[in-house]
Amino acid sequence: MEHLLKSLKIQVNEGLYIKDPETSDLGRRIVKESILMIDQIGFEHFTFKKLGTEIGSNESSIYRYFENKHKLLLYLTSWHWGWLEYQLVFGTNNMNNVEDKLKKAIEIITRPTKFDATYSHIDEVKLNNIVVNEYSKSYLTKEVDMENKEGYFAIYKRLVNRLKEMILEVNPAFEFPSSLASTVLEGSLHQRFLKNHFPSLTNCSEKQGPNTFFKHLVFNSLNN
Repeated sequence: MEHLLKSLKIQVNEGLYIKDPETSDLGRRIVKESILMIDQIGFEHFTFKKLGTEIGSNESSIYRYFENKHKLLLYLTSWHWGWLEYQLVFGTNNMNNVEDKLKKAIEIITRPTKFDATYSHIDEVKLNNIVVNEYSKSYLTKEVDMENKEGYFAIYKRLVNRLKEMILEVNPAFEFPSSLASTVLEGSLHQRFLKNHFPSLTNCSEKQGPNTFFKHLVFNSLNN
C-alpha cells in the first residue's frame, strides 16, 4: 500500500487555488507551515501576514497561490479527505465479506491518524487536528451552496458515498444509508472534539476511540 501511495497525488479541486502549491518549493512550504500554524493558534488568529513572516516570504507571494485563507482551509481539508479516501480504498480492497469490509471501513474512518512519511511536507496528525477543530468553518458560510456547486466538497461527498455503498452491500433494504454514512464521518470528528474539550459528554477516551461506538451504531441500525 505504501509503495502505491507514493505514486499517487491527492487531487484537489483546481478552483481552490490560484497556483498549485504542489508545483513549487514555496507552495509546499506554504502548505506545511499553514498546517503547523493553524493547529497551533487556530484558524481565527491565522493570517497570511503571520504565515509570510513564518516562512520568510512576502504576504503577497501567498496570495499568488491562494485567494484567501478560507480557500486555503478548503484546500487543506479537501487534501485530508482525499488522503483518507486512499486509506479507505486500499484498506478495503479485495475484501469479499461485506460485513468485514464495512467494519474495516469504519475502523479506517474513526481510527487515530498516524504520520505518513509519503508526504514529507504535510503533517497528517496536525492536519487531522485541524479537520476536527476547524472543518465546520469551511462550510458554515453563506457561500456554501455556491461552493458546493463549484465542487469544493466533492472529495468529502465521494467519501461519504463510498461508505454508503458499503452499507447498502450489507443491507440493500436499509432506508437511510446516506444519513448513516454521513453520521459516521461527521460523528467521528465530533466525538474526538468532545473527548478533547467536553469529555463528560462522550464515552470516548484515550483508551477507547469512537471506533467501537460507531460499529455498534451502524450494525445495530442495519440489523434492525
